[in-house]
Amino acid sequence: MGRARADRGVRRRLLLPLLPEGGLPRDRARRRPLVVSAVLAVAGAYLVGAIPTGYLVSRAFGVSDITRHGSGNIGASNVLRTLGKAPAVLTLVGDVVKGYLAVTIAALATGHETVIATGAVAAVVGNCWSVFLGFRGGKGVATGFGAMLRLVPVPTLPAVLVWIAIAATFRYTSLASLAAALCVPLGALAMTRPLPDIVATACVAGIVVVRHRENIARLSEGSERKIGQRSAPTR
Repeated sequence: MGRARADRGVRRRLLLPLLPEGGLPRDRARRRPLVVSAVLAVAGAYLVGAIPTGYLVSRAFGVSDITRHGSGNIGASNVLRTLGKAPAVLTLVGDVVKGYLAVTIAALATGHETVIATGAVAAVVGNCWSVFLGFRGGKGVATGFGAMLRLVPVPTLPAVLVWIAIAATFRYTSLASLAAALCVPLGALAMTRPLPDIVATACVAGIVVVRHRENIARLSEGSERKIGQRSAPTR
């Protein structure tokens, strides 16, 4: 701001024409499409993330509303407990793919690193608070993995090993997911990724933690379900 005022003062003294605040009209006109593209990219990422994969897969396998079964979540863990492995795998793959696709859309739309990072967060927000389910949804783990795999692949891959190790040792999906989610921003920070990427990974980790509040409470009480414990579906 001070630099801009100084430049204007110099121009006055030299009797040069002053540029209008905000640049020339043609400059503002050029920026306008970029802003529109950024907004559309983030909105598109949200809508892709909001596709309720687990809900749709469960309906295809005969359960009309997965949110009325088990934990009430639409993620792969609840689908596994309610319907078994095949629907759970389809849900998991679908959620990962939509997270990856959402960030890809943002990247193709603008190529701006801040917009791409915001698109990653928007995809996870869409998964957790889906407009198609009355702003209910999943817990952001699989969709977040897909989004982070596209945004920051190198810090994300070690988080997979963390997930596997904790899940195999303690048999708690929620605990493994929390640990893996927290590893990604730490890895991004350690690798000195661009600031938008670090902020995005931290936001996604924060969303995952918030969506696991009840799981954290059950873990502390010792009542959290372990991997392999199934819920009886009520059709």
